[in-house]
Amino acid sequence: MTVTWEELGWERLADGVGRCRLPGWDCTAGLVLGVDAALMVDAGSSLDEGARLREGARRLAGRRVTHLALTHPHFDHVFGAAAFTGAQVYGAFGAAGTGALFAPGGQGRQALRADAVAEGLDSRAAREAAEALSPVRHEVRGEHPLDLGGGRRVLLADVGPGHTGHDLAVLVPGSPDVLFCGDLVEESGEPQAGPDAVPSHWPAALDRLLELGGDDALYVPGHGAVVDAAFVRVQRDALAARFGVSR
Repeated sequence: MTVTWEELGWERLADGVGRCRLPGWDCTAGLVLGVDAALMVDAGSSLDEGARLREGARRLAGRRVTHLALTHPHFDHVFGAAAFTGAQVYGAFGAAGTGALFAPGGQGRQALRADAVAEGLDSRAAREAAEALSPVRHEVRGEHPLDLGGGRRVLLADVGPGHTGHDLAVLVPGSPDVLFCGDLVEESGEPQAGPDAVPSHWPAALDRLLELGGDDALYVPGHGAVVDAAFVRVQRDALAARFGVSR
């Protein structure tokens, strides 16, 4: 039986495009539906959360998720990835090798696990997610189009570094265009710059987002409410001032 986005607690952004604001860290997961395929943007903070996203996507799409785009390698965006069995997993160029992130037993996985526990995720859930973490099989260098069928094409773009060394954006052309920004843009709080951030390049990454989306797109942050181009410009200027980046 067909269900609506709203019935599942999701937010419809455009025809065949929506997102779910997840509890806990208010992290966004996006979904783009085509005739032949379905793309999930980010996977949640645990295997259980990933499974709930997978089931919601199945009910909305009438099929399994075929593609998964991970906007950056932080636990609250990737720890649900293993729930999407059989999906083609995409990340920004270099993400697969970051600190042996996707190597079994690698130091990157252990760092993600430790960060998750420090942020309040149950230690058992963090361990299970880190051990099961799905590898990025497709690294995006520059831009990569995806055809989801029925005229639905999306563009994956390596726009970083900025929030991390490997930031991926997802542009969904339509009426309106929708741009999933990951944590390059945050609305519910000040953008977080951890030890893997590259502050000197972050304003330029936001300039790239603005080039992709233009003035009329909906910009979907990694955390918080959907924003417009004016918000992104203000955040870009604030980050430039905060990090002493000349413009």
